[in-house]
Amino acid sequence: MSFVDYYSVMGIQKEAKEDEMKKAYRKLARKLHPDLNPNDKEAQKKFQQLNEANEVLSDPEKRKKYDQYGEHWEQGEAYEKARQSQHRSPNEGRQQFAGGADSADFSDFFNSMFGNSGEQKHRQAKFRGQDFNADLVVTLNEAYITHSKTLKIQDKNVRITIPAGIENGQTIRLKGYGGKGANGGPDGDLLISFSIPNNAQFKRLGNDLYITVDLDLYTAVLGGEKTIETLSGKIKLKINPETQNGLKLRLKGKGFPVYKKENEFGDLFVTYHVQIPKNLTEKQQELFKELQKSAQ
Repeated sequence: MSFVDYYSVMGIQKEAKEDEMKKAYRKLARKLHPDLNPNDKEAQKKFQQLNEANEVLSDPEKRKKYDQYGEHWEQGEAYEKARQSQHRSPNEGRQQFAGGADSADFSDFFNSMFGNSGEQKHRQAKFRGQDFNADLVVTLNEAYITHSKTLKIQDKNVRITIPAGIENGQTIRLKGYGGKGANGGPDGDLLISFSIPNNAQFKRLGNDLYITVDLDLYTAVLGGEKTIETLSGKIKLKINPETQNGLKLRLKGKGFPVYKKENEFGDLFVTYHVQIPKNLTEKQQELFKELQKSAQ
């Protein structure tokens, strides 16, 4: 049997803190999990070594013992007593300490150092299933209201509810819809990332909506009314006389719903684009000329 460097197995330094060790373990466990490597014996062997290393280093007492004896793991405490008293041989100490060296699940090194207690824990260890990731495209009109969609995940139909106001790039987590856990461990989660493109009419920034509205010259000059479409229906705008091209109007509370906040909305910003008339008749041209003269 050879000495097993558990710190190297987990890819951490001997001085690593608990949170650093947990992070390293989770990363490697996801990579080496048997569900992801069903026919890879080398990966399965490394997964076993990883669990063994975690079993030791995550337990303060075992880690202390492992750090204390180092290469003298075979003799363990017996080696320490023999070194102090010189009444017992290293081999004698080794026989008393070796306990569960016939374990099938743990290495000879582990069983020689920690006996059957670790083996029993290992066999009961539960491992969380793999997380699944999915991308979902939702239209701006769909994202405006709470609605349901059915997704096919691992040959199963999963019906999800998408709250109004979901944002472009936002990710939601559905617990238990990922890969199956091992040894009775919890199933992984399903992480859904949303893509919500702007449409031809509206541009969304956060909870605010932006729209450009064409306005004929006559209404812009004389004033009047303009009906526009919004995501919540039609609204009628009052146009003041002498409205300038590029004028921006803010309609409070007419924007996008705020995610998971009932009856809260952003604003709608309307920019007027005054259209110059085309194909004027001779009479219309004469009228504009008269207006031009009167303005001079």
